[in-house]
Amino acid sequence: MGFTVLLLESIILHLTMKGFRFTQYIPPQDPEKNTFENLLNIFLQLVTMTGGDVAEALNWLSNLDKRYNLTNPNYGIGDFIEDLKTKGYLTEENQKGEFKITGKAEQKIRKSALEEIFGKLKRGKSGQHKTTHSGQGEERGSDRRAYEFGDNLDQIALTDSLRNAQANHGFSGDYLLTEDDLEVVEQEYRSQTSTVLMIDISHSMILYGEDRITPAKKVAMALAELIKTRYPKDTLDVIVFGNDAWQIEIKDLPYLQVGPYHTNTVAGLELAMDLLRRRKNPNKQIFMITDGKPTCLKVGIKYYKNAFGIDSKILNETLKLAAQCRKLKIPVTTFMIASDPYLKEFVKEFTQVNNGNAYYSSLKGLGDLIFEDYRRNRTKRF
Repeated sequence: MGFTVLLLESIILHLTMKGFRFTQYIPPQDPEKNTFENLLNIFLQLVTMTGGDVAEALNWLSNLDKRYNLTNPNYGIGDFIEDLKTKGYLTEENQKGEFKITGKAEQKIRKSALEEIFGKLKRGKSGQHKTTHSGQGEERGSDRRAYEFGDNLDQIALTDSLRNAQANHGFSGDYLLTEDDLEVVEQEYRSQTSTVLMIDISHSMILYGEDRITPAKKVAMALAELIKTRYPKDTLDVIVFGNDAWQIEIKDLPYLQVGPYHTNTVAGLELAMDLLRRRKNPNKQIFMITDGKPTCLKVGIKYYKNAFGIDSKILNETLKLAAQCRKLKIPVTTFMIASDPYLKEFVKEFTQVNNGNAYYSSLKGLGDLIFEDYRRNRTKRF
């Protein structure tokens, strides 16, 4: 059965501790699932929105239940909390005795993000990334060529080879098949790719009543789960950038929050390049999710900041790194989730210097774009 959607109309939910504001939230319920599973799905969504704050997520859940009757007389929120602990999604075993989600819950969040964003995908075998290079690869392609010494026998295109023999030697009494008649199916390489995902955590990611960080987190978690399950030979590093840039673990994505930061794109690119230098894969790329132009540089121990227009000093340093990435054959794909003239001007120039790609995306379509670009980049060697 399909999902029964409860639309919470005209509700403004405030996260007073974090400054988030949402105009509506749609908690899905599946009639084929029991009450616990439906509540779990909503709870994990709320945990992601609150940056891993379990207490705040449970408060939200209680408010939603009060208004929309998510529970029933035989199973309440208290029962749900006990089941979360019993089933290993929640723990109080920490120094402060606070509720915390477990590794099992973190993995469930990543899987849910994958289903939500890339739900139409079917799991395939590991390492199935194609390049345009043919030869003694691992996957059968569609191109044919003449047999060469050293080709594997299982590469021979039997039907095409027999057709060639008939055309070359006719239908005389003794059937003749020579080496010159043989054709083989080209095999395509399965490439390995190292990706760095850069996530903007500047303050603008939650400004103007629009939560941009939660979709970015979901995309990162979905991409991580996708690579883990479908492309296990690939690598994914996630970094965040505000005034500075630093790497975060995949397991920490649900807890990611924005801060009172400017946008130091230079710091993010420098760290991404440093991480990719350590990777031995021939294919390397950077995905950057941002909603703003670069507004910050670190000069020595001080920060140079200018949020008004496009600062030429900051822009020039950013473009230098774009050019360095191009020289190292590292394309940068920018996913811009806002669109004002300043942003478009910056992205256009940055993309031209790097020879990368740029997309202007709504939050809803962000995951689709990132997956399509990830898959498309598998068809070429950078």
